[in-house]
Amino acid sequence: MADGATRIGYPFADPPAEGQAIEVADGVLWMRLPLPMALDHVNVYALDEGDSWTVIDTGFASKRSRAIWAALLDGPLAGKPVARLIVTHHHPDHVGLAGWFIANGATLHMPRTGWLMARMLTLDEQPTPPPETIDFYRRAGMATDELALRQAERPFNFADCVVPLPQGYRRLVDGGSIRMGGRTWDIRMGDGHAPEHATFWSKDDNLVIGGDQLLPSISANLGVYPTEPEADPVADWLASCERLAPYARDDQLVLGGHKLPFTGLPLRLDQMIGNHHGALTRLLDHLAEPRVAGACFAPLFKRTIDRSTYGLALVETVAHLNHLHQAGKISRSLRDDGAWLYRARRA
Repeated sequence: MADGATRIGYPFADPPAEGQAIEVADGVLWMRLPLPMALDHVNVYALDEGDSWTVIDTGFASKRSRAIWAALLDGPLAGKPVARLIVTHHHPDHVGLAGWFIANGATLHMPRTGWLMARMLTLDEQPTPPPETIDFYRRAGMATDELALRQAERPFNFADCVVPLPQGYRRLVDGGSIRMGGRTWDIRMGDGHAPEHATFWSKDDNLVIGGDQLLPSISANLGVYPTEPEADPVADWLASCERLAPYARDDQLVLGGHKLPFTGLPLRLDQMIGNHHGALTRLLDHLAEPRVAGACFAPLFKRTIDRSTYGLALVETVAHLNHLHQAGKISRSLRDDGAWLYRARRA
């Protein structure tokens, strides 16, 4: 446990109802948008600028999300315009309606990598999985029935739930600062869950806006995808947690992208680091016998993996295998069916 850390605290026991907001600090509103998945919500925030609002993240682009935002703008946001939109990272539940806000007069501020990724992915619409994706699934040892289903169906596309981004934006830079809601915030970038993920640390009080980099009670997904099959997001994530730890205080109120606002950030960072080291140890033990990625869920996840969670489980498993492989702790060889077979190296 980090020095001074006591426990994870939740000052707000319940989330805001749909179309409503909770003031978590002076001029800072917490709101929620629904998501059509197991993690069924995303948190968004609005900071009062006097004659306008700065909004942090947006939710998916959907009719329901637009209707909820209309209710928020007419209700808790008191009819003032959203003049500035901050996007913490490029995932669709955070950037989905950015283009809609910009079309309605807001300026867009986000990290360069996130803007590039979101803009590229919304333009890259695919009616069927490309060969590289199918090859990635085979390498991971995806279950035969699941692979057949994915080959036959239209894959998820960013364009399904993300409004196209404009060509222009304003870049958020690691080590920079920004004025929002009457406060000056230091910008610190995380990594692993998403490249160049922006977090914001108030210089004037105890607020931290953490996006998906700083979450309580759940672990942000660390996935490897066909676009970069040899990536090691676990190493990136662990390095980010270590890099952010010196700035964490036990009294800070962390406003995350999911779940409840919380205190006890030093302890939470320790937990996130320890959880992944523990998972890596369990996975290494599991690989005393050779296995494909699709046969390595048990040591990593404390829940049943069904079809709704299979994809996220597989890409996170590959991430942990890549980390062990690149650290020289496991070897891999190609099976006759094209799947990587992993095995712990002998001492």
